[in-house]
Amino acid sequence: MERLMGQVTVFSGPERRRRWSDEERLRIVAEAFAPGARVADVCRRHDVSSGLIYTWRRKLREAGASHEGDAPEALPAPVFAEAVMDTSAVAPRAAEHPAMVIDLPRGRRLSIFAAASPALVAAALKGLR
Repeated sequence: MERLMGQVTVFSGPERRRRWSDEERLRIVAEAFAPGARVADVCRRHDVSSGLIYTWRRKLREAGASHEGDAPEALPAPVFAEAVMDTSAVAPRAAEHPAMVIDLPRGRRLSIFAAASPALVAAALKGLR
């Protein structure tokens, strides 16, 4: 009788489930949401998932809402970023690029620009018959 043996994988090294003190959580969350900080960078630096950081932040806010006087001051309030429009950039004009290009036999090409009148386009297309 043939028996199949299963494969066993043994993981060695530090345990993945870690515990953080309240002070560590508060420090990491404050660092992640400080002005100019990127959550992804803080996650890499502390080997923490971004989902966990957002969970910690939500729980800190909920705790602060239930204890009005005990709200963590190190946790910045969310703010909107200012949108800035770059008016110095010049959009290409439609007249510079053809709206339609028709490839004809013997390597000829007909380019029709958006500024062309409908009568001119009709005459050009009739001439191709």
